[in-house]
Formats: sequence, C-alpha cells, structure tokens
Amino acid sequence: MIDREHKLPLKRQAQLLGMSRASLYYHPEPVSDDDLRLMRRIDELHLEHPFAGCRMLRDMLRLGGTKIGRRHVGTLMRRMGLQALYRKPNTSRKHPQHPVFPYLLRSVTVERANQAWALDVTYIPMARGWVYLVAVLDWFSRRVLSHRVSITMEADFCVEALNEAVARYGTPEIVNTDQGSQFSSAAFVKAVVDSGARQSMDGRGCWRDNVFVERLWRSIKYEEVYLKAYETVSAARTGIGQYLTFYNTRRPHQAHAGRTPDVVYFNSLPRSEVAA
Repeated sequence: MIDREHKLPLKRQAQLLGMSRASLYYHPEPVSDDDLRLMRRIDELHLEHPFAGCRMLRDMLRLGGTKIGRRHVGTLMRRMGLQALYRKPNTSRKHPQHPVFPYLLRSVTVERANQAWALDVTYIPMARGWVYLVAVLDWFSRRVLSHRVSITMEADFCVEALNEAVARYGTPEIVNTDQGSQFSSAAFVKAVVDSGARQSMDGRGCWRDNVFVERLWRSIKYEEVYLKAYETVSAARTGIGQYLTFYNTRRPHQAHAGRTPDVVYFNSLPRSEVAA
C-alpha cells in the first residue's frame, strides 16, 4: 500500500494503485452521537411503518421535535441498510451473476418443520455504532435454527448461518429470502444449491412475503436490543445469542397457542430425526 517514506511521490503511488490522491489525506470521522440516536429512532419507526420512505420518516421525526432534512434521513437509511417497502415496478435488468428466483410459497400450506426456511438481515444499534444480524427461521415452528452477527453487509455471514443450519438440522425443501445482494450473491446461491434445497425470493418490496422474519425482528429489538446498549460487538453477540435461546426454549408463541418454537419444531419431526 501507500508508503509515505518512499522516494516515489505520493501522487505517483496513488496513480499506480488506482487510488484517488484525495483519499490519502482523508480521515474518516466516527458517527456522531446525534446520528446514532437518530438511527435508532429511524429503526424503531421503520419497524412500525415499513412503508415509510425518507420523506415520511422526516415528517414523523419533525412531529417528534427533531429538525432534520430528507437527504439526511436518506443517508442514514442507506447506512443502516433500510429501504421503504412497497410494491413498485421492476424496470431494471437483472445482472446475470445476481439472479432473482420466483416466490415458491404463494398458495403453499407449510405444515411441518424443515419444509421451508426463511432468512433475512436486520440492523442492530449499539451504544457506539451498529452491527447486522442474519437469522435462519423455520417457517412452520418459527424456531431460529442459526444466526450470525456481522460488522459488514457482505454475504459471508449469511452463507455461514445457512451452512450451520443445514449441518445441524438437515436440508429444507425451500429457502426463502428477500432480493438483497447477500442472498442473490454467487456464494449464497451456491450454498443453497449444494444443500439440495430450492431457493425462493420475495416479490420486490413485498415485506409480507417474509412476514414471520419481520415479526422476529420486532421481538428481538423490543424485548432485547432496545433495552440494552451493547458496548461491544462481542456483547451484542452474547446478548442476542442468549435472547434467541430464550425465544426458542422458553418464550410462549401466540401463533402456537402458548407453546414454544422448540416444542412445535421437534414435535413435528419424524421420530427417527428427533432420536438422531
């Protein structure tokens, strides 16, 4: 990389590396406390109103007494990986390396464990900064089969979570995701193919297609994340891991008449699989 003590001028070193000369003198500033508070509030509003774009969120924040502009809200949403969810025409060409798969769960009754899994990524605020969380959810039982916390939005942590779930619980019939770049990446598509499952994707902007994961995010954030200001990434990993253990084993689920996801998941498996 750049060697400031080298006899070759910095300008020439930057040219050889294909870098902007201005970047040699740029020192990134940490996210301010005010922006971190805004990002947390935007995340809360996005959970309540997933259809709200930067203009509506700006107006909601102003009604709450925060003076902010649309562009600032849009910048923070991009940083958090948030996007307003609504139906809109898909007028862009699909990149050959990022295929979009059809939604396979429409009109399908999911009636047993491992018939369909769902994956999604969400933003997790901390005391300073943020991380991202991916979870593998069994559609029938709502049981979280695996999860990963990452400091970036790369596809690797999604692939790791899927591979762990497959290694521990076998291959599902369908793996459903949204159309995010992590799930349309070559690495993730290959992981699904190698597992023997079929890949399914929500319609663009159709958050209801993956509504069970959206409900999981709401539970995690209101019952764990928003109650704690994680100081470190390791603290976030520990806290989220402990909550998901509680969620699977002890938290009654309204959709299952008060039974836990663990009970519903394992009771729906063939006896041979449970014994194994």
